[in-house]
Amino acid sequence: MRMNKAAGWIAIALALQLSGARAACPPAGWDEAALERLRAEKFVLPDGAARAALADALVADCLADPRPQLRDELAFEALAAWMRAGALPAAQLDAMRRELTRRLAADDPSGFARPFAALSLAEIARVDRLKPFLDAGARAELLRAAVAYERGVRDYRGFDPVQGWRHGVAHGADLLLQLALNPALDRAALDQILDVVATQIAPPGEHFYIYGESERLARPVVYAARRGLHDAAFWSSWLAALASPAPLPSWDEAFKTRAGLARKHNTQAFVQVLYVMVRESGDVALQQRLLPGLVEALKALP
Repeated sequence: MRMNKAAGWIAIALALQLSGARAACPPAGWDEAALERLRAEKFVLPDGAARAALADALVADCLADPRPQLRDELAFEALAAWMRAGALPAAQLDAMRRELTRRLAADDPSGFARPFAALSLAEIARVDRLKPFLDAGARAELLRAAVAYERGVRDYRGFDPVQGWRHGVAHGADLLLQLALNPALDRAALDQILDVVATQIAPPGEHFYIYGESERLARPVVYAARRGLHDAAFWSSWLAALASPAPLPSWDEAFKTRAGLARKHNTQAFVQVLYVMVRESGDVALQQRLLPGLVEALKALP
């Protein structure tokens, strides 16, 4: 156990070097103990100027920090709490959107910056959904960035006991969920979201999802379907494509390679969790649209 811990801290030290030795986290004027006290107080910071300055500093210096308590428990939780409370002005949120969108496409040697940019953008998209502040162009830009990010995820690491979460696919799905819920986005936008979700349900290679990725990917699908912009025939076709063994001649071939087994595992996990979500939703219209295709997909899978 000590060896594992030592190796973990060595990895964090290396990640700090790769990320420019983020010595500014905690930001100037704060230490970790003060941030922990702020967290214990539900991130209530009455001074608006101090809150805005700290929010910018957390985005700039802490949101990609290799230390999970600073990155996840303090930086992200603070930003999410303030956004959900309406405590950050729209102009600041838009500036954060631009910075975090840029970060989605930037190099990320340690693997933390891009997933936590996506997760933070999900909170910004949530604010815009509930109280719109983005114009159509900015919203379209956010959709393009979200789709490109999710399509490009190749780092499938989830949880590490020392370094915490990366969870790139799931965080990208959270951003797609908030966009799918937004009534300002039309069917063409939902089509983009559904297309990119399909690329990550069973990604190429030998990775088996074990950290709830299938559930997170299913959520934007459920809420896109709730919008009622696609009929049952569309959903049956979409689900049939997911359940197809192609390019394998049959699902029997999946049992002969690790990549085939991973694909079978990940596809089944997604279809099963989506079936349960729809079946237990209590939404009759949703069930009528999706259940016929889901039943056929379950039958088609081994």
